[in-house]
Amino acid sequence: MLRQFAMLVPAVMALWAASAAAQSRPPVSQCQAIAERLPDVKFASFMPVAYEAPEVTITFIGHSTYLIETPEGVRIATDYSGFLLPGGPPDVATMNKAHESHFTLSPDPGIGMVLHGWGDVPGEAADHDLVVGDTYIRNVTTDIRAWGSFEEDGNSIFIFEVAGLCIGHLGHLHHELTDSHIMEIGRLDVVMVPVDGGLTLGAESMRNVIERLYSSIVLPMHRTGPRVRSFAEMMGEGFEVVYSDSRSLTVSLRTLSSPPKIILLEGVW
Repeated sequence: MLRQFAMLVPAVMALWAASAAAQSRPPVSQCQAIAERLPDVKFASFMPVAYEAPEVTITFIGHSTYLIETPEGVRIATDYSGFLLPGGPPDVATMNKAHESHFTLSPDPGIGMVLHGWGDVPGEAADHDLVVGDTYIRNVTTDIRAWGSFEEDGNSIFIFEVAGLCIGHLGHLHHELTDSHIMEIGRLDVVMVPVDGGLTLGAESMRNVIERLYSSIVLPMHRTGPRVRSFAEMMGEGFEVVYSDSRSLTVSLRTLSSPPKIILLEGVW
């Protein structure tokens, strides 16, 4: 097993490098490839000692908006609804439409690219598959509750593959993921999960999602204060709950760890 781990780390980095370089063609998804080969891998302990893993910074902005900053300086705002961001408009803004707090119809014109999580053409699902700088961005659609029923493909889980990491934002997830969803997503090392105890998933269902995605770091969002603290504690054994005094988290392949952590950044808890 150790030999498998040692062989897999260079393969992960090769996939990442190939993805970052593939500007004119759809890159290979490292998240899907790793999940298929060895879904319970923990990378951090098997990094070569001399290897300095590139780092990604994730900052809580508010509600469901996180700012992701990549090693090459690409700035991505998730479920962006018009928040003023440190450093000015992002290069990429993703949006979902379950509530007005997850999108804006008048985004800052300085934003490089706006990616809707819903289909802009009636009856067609959103389909994003692109490379921006060192980041491969894609989406997997899920359904949302609407007027007592479900709207098919109304929400997108956005996946950002960068620096060898698989980072996912669940948007406003209203149901557990199917096997098909899991196959499309692959593994998510870092996952941003909605918490509200109402339309979004309860703690038990969300735990099932997190475990199926083999996530090492869980970043709650959507609600703040007592409700999100209660959610973190309800996740039960097997997760370390970390209360951070910073709004930002810096993460790399080397810093992934076991057991998985639920990290409540300043402003969330």
